[in-house]
Amino acid sequence: MHIDFALPSNGTYNNAGSSRQLANYLEHEDLERMEKGIYTEGFFNLTDDNIYKSKLIKDIDSNIGQLLKTDAKFYAIHVSPSEKELQVMGNTEQERAEAMKRYIHEVFIPEYANNFNKGLSASDIKFYGKIHFDRNRSDNELNMHCHLIVSRKDQSNKVKISPLTNHRNTKKGVITSGFDRTTLFKNVEKGFNKLFDYNPQLSETFEYCNTMKNGTVMDRLRMQERELKTSEISFAGEKKKTVDVQSDENVKAQTNKNMKTFSEISIQQQVSTSVNQPIHQQTSESGLSSLFFILPSASDITPTDEQQQPKPKKKKKRMPRLN
Repeated sequence: MHIDFALPSNGTYNNAGSSRQLANYLEHEDLERMEKGIYTEGFFNLTDDNIYKSKLIKDIDSNIGQLLKTDAKFYAIHVSPSEKELQVMGNTEQERAEAMKRYIHEVFIPEYANNFNKGLSASDIKFYGKIHFDRNRSDNELNMHCHLIVSRKDQSNKVKISPLTNHRNTKKGVITSGFDRTTLFKNVEKGFNKLFDYNPQLSETFEYCNTMKNGTVMDRLRMQERELKTSEISFAGEKKKTVDVQSDENVKAQTNKNMKTFSEISIQQQVSTSVNQPIHQQTSESGLSSLFFILPSASDITPTDEQQQPKPKKKKKRMPRLN
């Protein structure tokens, strides 16, 4: 999961004035997709979907109590899951979009509020989100990500909150509390993994990426050693799984072979028994009753006494002679 806070600029991300310019920019993908007849997502917040851009601009631009003209009025945040993370979020664009909104509602915004250490909850954060499905200069098949516009003031328009402050839970001075971005990144990553039952590789984690980018030489060497050990364990596990599957298949094949051999031997024994035994034993012991009925009976083979003795010839009656 890649999360970054856009730095203020004089262009699209100029946050010292109105949010209109950024809101207009966030709708550019919608126009392209609507021309192609492709599904789009409107603006959303903690409670509503498909919010009009005009409502967003009015809500953010009016929530600026006690801020100076040059002060930041809002902040832009990008939430970009990796391609592997997007795969566990759903099978279609709409499923992944719903999963993204759920992640923002249940994980990101609550962690964002809690990280200020001011007793804030998700309902205290005034924000609007916009989901984009494409990303220029990317060769990935899945590129869905989310843009957030978060007000500098809380919902009550009384508490100033800035995720770009360098203070970390300070207790003294003009600015108390603060915002620890490292803690936020770790917590929202854990929240994502738990929400979607995702088990990332070490190289995908924020800890690994942060260490390899900002850690000392020794820290990076230790991280590479951990990665190597993790890869070896993973490879050994996959190899064992493959061996187990092959072993199971060999056992099944041998069992089928043994059963076939046993069946052939059994048939041969039955045939041998039926040939060597008397007919009446075959019928009673082997159950081959049909064999008994198709064999000729003794009456069919041996002639009876009547059939053996020839019948006496009939004597012809003599006619009387006429004188």
